[in-house]
Amino acid sequence: MNQRPPQRTAPVSAAKPVAASPAEIRKLAEELVDVMGALLGLIERETELVRAGKVAEAMRLEQQKSEMSRRYMVAVESLKTAQKYLAQVSPELLTTLRRHHDTFRAMLQVNLTVLATAHAVSEGIVRGVNTEIQRRNIPNTYTAAGQRAAPGPRHITPLAVSRSL
Repeated sequence: MNQRPPQRTAPVSAAKPVAASPAEIRKLAEELVDVMGALLGLIERETELVRAGKVAEAMRLEQQKSEMSRRYMVAVESLKTAQKYLAQVSPELLTTLRRHHDTFRAMLQVNLTVLATAHAVSEGIVRGVNTEIQRRNIPNTYTAAGQRAAPGPRHITPLAVSRSL
């Protein structure tokens, strides 16, 4: 299988300390909105590419998407630790963040649906090709009772798929 070396990134729990002022809270919120916007842009691009059948090109976005996802998690953790303070100091900002996050989740759901559909279609194609290969490799023989004979294991050949194309 294709195994990548483990990436060394800061753990998500290494979030910034709780902000002490409304200005710092606003900065955290702006950072989260910026990260969500950038990640959403990448996800929309990936969705467009997959819909267009350009899966290899969409896969090239993986590194950027992983880095933005990591930044998103760090920003969310930072705001989670400051949520009570944010609710006291700026409840309207918290409401705005929740609205942005709801939109973000909706777009993620669209992306996941497109990716799941592409996966199901490609799996169906591979299964269809495998069925056709197996059908051609299995001899048409019948038993003495006139029933079709089940093929032996030597007639079933595995399907090999190259992912490097």
